Amino acid sequence: MGPGRSFKEQTALSGGLDTVATVELTKENFDQTVSENPFVLIDFWAGWCRPCLQFAPVFERASQAHPDLVFAKVDTEAQQELAGAFQITSIPTLMIVRDQVAIFAQPGALPEAALTDLIGQARALDMDEVRAKIAAGQQAAGESGSEPGTPEA
Repeated sequence: MGPGRSFKEQTALSGGLDTVATVELTKENFDQTVSENPFVLIDFWAGWCRPCLQFAPVFERASQAHPDLVFAKVDTEAQQELAGAFQITSIPTLMIVRDQVAIFAQPGALPEAALTDLIGQARALDMDEVRAKIAAGQQAAGESGSEPGTPEA
């Protein structure tokens, strides 16, 4: 991938938007893919998993219907370290990352209509509001500790 270009930009430049609907994520390209693309849907799957194989064409059709989004797949067998980092214990698991914030992660194969609805809900999120809620939650968690100057028990 060219420097400073997102996956979708690079694919568009090569004229391949119709040929590359999903990208394979590995521990080597995960951070770059998520940081360079504002909206990434990630399917954690395995070849032996029947529900994963049933969900694959639904995920693929959604990727074709939403070419402005990055649809990525993580083979949990080949990328055990990456799956472990996200504590994936059940597959398929769908994760949505917007502006480098995981806004959705849930196991289970979604029907096409549910995936389409979920994408719409994720698009509609106000990410400034999401970041403000995260910051408030982190601040509240920090305040729930001991008071400054108070000795630990």
